[in-house]
Amino acid sequence: MLIETNSRLFTYVIARDFGFAPNPFHGTCTLATCKPGIRKSARVGDWILGVAGKRLGPVHKKCILLMKVTEKISFQEYWEDERYLLKKPCRNGSNVMMLGDNIYHQDTKGNWIQEDSHHSNADGSQSIENLERDTGTSNHVLISDFFFYFGSQAIPVDLNSINYRSGLGFKKTDLSSSNEGRKLIEKVYKIYCNDLNRVISDPCQFIDSQKRVNQKSGKLY
Repeated sequence: MLIETNSRLFTYVIARDFGFAPNPFHGTCTLATCKPGIRKSARVGDWILGVAGKRLGPVHKKCILLMKVTEKISFQEYWEDERYLLKKPCRNGSNVMMLGDNIYHQDTKGNWIQEDSHHSNADGSQSIENLERDTGTSNHVLISDFFFYFGSQAIPVDLNSINYRSGLGFKKTDLSSSNEGRKLIEKVYKIYCNDLNRVISDPCQFIDSQKRVNQKSGKLY
């Protein structure tokens, strides 16, 4: 079933599109960092719509990502699951491997470990600010094997139909009562069904995949 009973659509701004959050590689699209509110609230069967922020220039307000949540697990489960080994970062690897988002797990005492990754400090050491933002209010990873990732070829969608206005946070639309929300999803699926679960185009900032970010300031280094 494309849209399940009682499902919701979560719409948010993708301020930075490196291929890290969301991470559309290796056959699954994952949201494992950033947007803790969505990662906490979304359920299996819900939909996530990622819209390009103004810093992404030509694709501003266009759809970079549309994904259906097909699995929701903890950081530790994500780390230990052999299906997601390729999602672990390798900072001396390819662009795709540098952007691995499987970066959080806990030691035997319950302390968080942050792997050397896009969310680490410039020298690869643990970024406390990013760690606290990623893990502080949500211990969840959203996974999809039913997604459309458009990247730098982001597509126009009718955001007015779901009364979405760009800004911080996210908008939640109840798809059981929003015919317009359902139409938006159905239209994308109808047009792009042959591109399901593919990276249709590289992320907007893929050329800078080696860089790291401080989420609070937005500074890249």
